[in-house]
Amino acid sequence: MPEIKPRKTLFNPELRRRGIYVLPNLFTTAALFGGFFAIVQAMKGSFELAAVGIFVAMVLDGLDGRVARMTRTQSAFGAEYDSLSDMVSFGVAPALVTYAWTLKDMGRLGWIAAFIYCVGAALRLARFNTTLEVIDRRYFQGLPSPAAAALVTGFFWVMIDKQIAAADVRWLACGLVIFAGISMVSNVRFYSFKDVNLRRSVPFIFVVAIALGFAVLSYDTPVALFGLFVAYALSGYVLALMQLLRRKPSPPPVA
Repeated sequence: MPEIKPRKTLFNPELRRRGIYVLPNLFTTAALFGGFFAIVQAMKGSFELAAVGIFVAMVLDGLDGRVARMTRTQSAFGAEYDSLSDMVSFGVAPALVTYAWTLKDMGRLGWIAAFIYCVGAALRLARFNTTLEVIDRRYFQGLPSPAAAALVTGFFWVMIDKQIAAADVRWLACGLVIFAGISMVSNVRFYSFKDVNLRRSVPFIFVVAIALGFAVLSYDTPVALFGLFVAYALSGYVLALMQLLRRKPSPPPVA
């Protein structure tokens, strides 16, 4: 008599294990909304609100993975959903917002620069997903897409906050967008901070530095955020230059 296999119904435990966890994906959805909100605000000409939307998406994107690990609700669905959300919030949104702000006045070069950034983010996310198990977790290969988005977004946020006309800095914006796009697909390594243990005791000066950081952030938020991510974007190239100088062979001794 042939073996009767159980039907895969809604009450089958095998199917229940394939369900979607709500909590981490709720943060991912909120991050996706931040990117969508930024695009909508850019269409309305509210570029400062668009910048806020992208930075809020960054904060939420940093939380969803940690929430999933803390609650042990990691899933393949969540990882794929997070990548799609990142593509919208940190790939499409910064490119379109910057294009609407000033790159559109540069003609063909403007949309080419925006596309370089957008495709750089897509390639960066695809490479990250396919090399997740083989790379050194202490470093990112290429500039992370949230940091690239913060670099581009922070720039036009500072310009708007300081009432600098977009037309006066369009070439600088174009160069920055292209730099961010190329940096995402480069082989330059950027520190990931994933080996930082927040449960470990730290020197008192570290707590003082955090307090000063919050004070600077509250005093001039756009400048503080932009300066922070400029430093991070340059840190990878400084690290690569230092490694290159260490490998440079010393000249032979003079006889």
